[in-house]
Amino acid sequence: MSRTSRLPSSLLRAAACTGVAALALTACGSGSGSGSASTGSGEVKVGLITKTDTNPFFVKMKEGAEKSAKAEGVKLMTAAGKFDGDNAGQVTAIENMVASGVKGILITPSDSKAIVPAIEKAKAKGVLVIALDTPTEPESAVDALFATDNLKAGELIGEYAKAAMKGKTAKIAALDLAPGVSVGVQRHNGFLKGFGATDKDVACAQDTGGDQSKGQTAMENCLQKEPGINVVYTINEPAALGAYTALKAKGREKDVLIVSVDGGCTGTRAVKDGKIAATSQQYPLKMAAEGVKAVVTYAKDGKKASGYTDTGVTLITDKAQDGVASKDTAYGLENCWG
Repeated sequence: MSRTSRLPSSLLRAAACTGVAALALTACGSGSGSGSASTGSGEVKVGLITKTDTNPFFVKMKEGAEKSAKAEGVKLMTAAGKFDGDNAGQVTAIENMVASGVKGILITPSDSKAIVPAIEKAKAKGVLVIALDTPTEPESAVDALFATDNLKAGELIGEYAKAAMKGKTAKIAALDLAPGVSVGVQRHNGFLKGFGATDKDVACAQDTGGDQSKGQTAMENCLQKEPGINVVYTINEPAALGAYTALKAKGREKDVLIVSVDGGCTGTRAVKDGKIAATSQQYPLKMAAEGVKAVVTYAKDGKKASGYTDTGVTLITDKAQDGVASKDTAYGLENCWG
């Protein structure tokens, strides 16, 4: 999924291993090759390719991969797109990693469909490929998927919004991701399902790329189209904060319900501060750690991970609604990322 946010300096330092300007591969969490997953040909290499290396979500994902690689005694190679949606960059990264002899590749696809041919070529060379966070289309293009159930994440905030409206007529704005990205589709559809609505019930829908400034512009556009909007679904918390800024400028921030997905620390604090009513929290560190372990298992005994592994999602809010399971922001801040 697209996630865009400004990083604090500590996270920028954590991201430095990859580099923003290029897709050059970097060895991180290097092992000596003497770990249990080593083979006769030398140390085991694991590749991690994220959508970007500046987004806190992917910084945390990389952190999880680095810790797991160090614990397993394997070498982690990392790469990232120059921007969210940089499919060509991810294709190059896959080709470079295969040429470098990785045993497995963990990838968060920027384009769920366009990346598939490159993945198929890697698999044909015996490389285990696991999608993290974002499914490919088709999902079976990779060996396995470790990710949030994004449909469920959307359903949770949809159910919450429905309960919080307490029978009032809803005028919904949907601040979506972008065409062709499965995460965005799943969250959008999940929200509608949880709310008991359809696309016909959405008064305004705009793509934001998960970007805060674009979220603000999208909200401004929606308010022009339908000034009576009172429920805002957002693809992620940066888009939600952009929407909040636009609403505040109109004096509407207290009478419009905003719900979102991600569970980053900035977003969770926004829930605590009342800017966002609720968010569905996901766990990127767990996705990456489990992915590295799966590659190590494959290197050790040839057993391939398969199918979908749900890495969990929790509704975070300080204004709980009857019939909707949730945790408060104290829990959210203990488990957030970024």
